[in-house]
Amino acid sequence: MSSRDQILGRLRAAQKPFTDVPPVAERRHMVPGVEDMGPAELQARFMQELDLLGCTIYCPRDNQDALNHIVEHLGDATSVLSWDDDHLPVDGLSDALQKANIKIAEFDDGEAHVGISGADAALAATGSVIVSSGPGKFRTASLLPDIHIAVVDASKIVADFETWAASQKAAGLPAFRKSSNTVIITGPSKTADIAQILIKGAHGPRKVHIVLVNAATS
Repeated sequence: MSSRDQILGRLRAAQKPFTDVPPVAERRHMVPGVEDMGPAELQARFMQELDLLGCTIYCPRDNQDALNHIVEHLGDATSVLSWDDDHLPVDGLSDALQKANIKIAEFDDGEAHVGISGADAALAATGSVIVSSGPGKFRTASLLPDIHIAVVDASKIVADFETWAASQKAAGLPAFRKSSNTVIITGPSKTADIAQILIKGAHGPRKVHIVLVNAATS
């Protein structure tokens, strides 16, 4: 018997830890209270959390207003990383970009300073957006550029991560089984590891802008 087999044999024969821990009877939400909110309250909480995170947000009046705002927000950019139109909750973005002489860059173009993505869900409790990648919705759009514009449908706002995870489990975990990558984005990329000095844009976009379409108005 080899040394490897001996080690693995001892590990398999060892007593399993934590066998006396009872199963969880009731799972609690990390942020209490949000799970009982209605759609309008969830939207208000989501927008409040975005503001606390240092994100900017815009609620367009209609589809054309959303397109105009996105193009204007790009400033003097000549190229962007962008998801395909089929995966965005606005109609005609690629045409609007073309009319403005803005090129949709290749997925690995490091010269594009703005990325445009959709979102699979938005979490009211933390102001997070959940983004799954795949064909036509490549991950670099939300990770590589300096500025990330996420176009979010207000109907995608849910209470919190636990609520979203439960819906995923009930649906067979499509965000993980049908996607190459799923990330939870909570505000701009930042770190304070070095000398406890907060640096934004350390591992991704330093600015996050949310275009919230189909938002409820008061």
